[in-house]
Amino acid sequence: MTPFTLEELTAAHALVRTAMPPTPAFAWPLLAARYGCEVVVKHENHTPTGAFKVRGGLVYVDRLARERPHVKGIVSATRGNHGQSLAFAARRVGLPVVIVVPHGNSVEKNAAMKAFGAELVEHGRDFDEARARAVEIAGERGYEFAASFQRDLVMGVGTYALELFTAHPDLDVVYVPIGLGSGICGVIGARDLLGLATEVVAVVAENAPAYALSLAAGRVVETNDATSFADGMAVRIPNAEAFALIARGAARCVTVSEDAIAEAMRVYWTDTHNAAEGAGAAALAALAREAGGLKGRKAGVILSGQNVDLLVMSAVLAGRTPVPA
Repeated sequence: MTPFTLEELTAAHALVRTAMPPTPAFAWPLLAARYGCEVVVKHENHTPTGAFKVRGGLVYVDRLARERPHVKGIVSATRGNHGQSLAFAARRVGLPVVIVVPHGNSVEKNAAMKAFGAELVEHGRDFDEARARAVEIAGERGYEFAASFQRDLVMGVGTYALELFTAHPDLDVVYVPIGLGSGICGVIGARDLLGLATEVVAVVAENAPAYALSLAAGRVVETNDATSFADGMAVRIPNAEAFALIARGAARCVTVSEDAIAEAMRVYWTDTHNAAEGAGAAALAALAREAGGLKGRKAGVILSGQNVDLLVMSAVLAGRTPVPA
């Protein structure tokens, strides 16, 4: 992936601002009391789609409309938040969108994508099988396949890191969940462009460990399944470009269990009264695991999204860990 400049990132942020205000970055006192360090939450759950990915969709679709006006439609695969971002952005320019999701995908994320104007197709057992079908549909319809990891998406979601680091340049460490990798790559890119020393810590789900295995092996490692209820992290096949950027720019990778993710969701609710989906709570779960070494430090966590189905959230708040679909 070609690196972007600070000027380009700033311009992307200006574009994102035409559709949404900056999201809050709050230091919550109950989290500080619980973990023994200052905890700044970047609230990417407070976007028009309830997740950080809308930023990337806006930047990607803007360039497409300006530079590739011959494109007659977009098709992509998602577990939900990427699809919502594309549908939200494409509606602004009148472009049709087809989104492929695996069978058993979040009912409420599916409904949101359709509400934003996407045509929804269900195919396959997981994200990677849905992605293969999306590529086929792109060829059948002559649409552009919108990959979940590409330069404009990374630069777009990197605008939340620009906001965070501008407001809190003194962060010692920031924990970032990994799905396919656009979010953490945007954070690494923004940190480096701003010349900061903040440690960036990658977070993966124990039941979807492909990136953790890859980082440990020094090469891309695929897994046979990814069964986490944190569906935004349920990826079997790492993106090679994302892996290379994470391997160079992340301080380490923390793996968190399903129980730890569910507990972090409960903590967000009790300590901040914010809803977090599984992937959105994973960074806090990782901070909780490392809290003993964070005394007196200033840590950031990315609450990347809040799009959790009612039945899943009900189980979590009742003290149970949901069984992955």
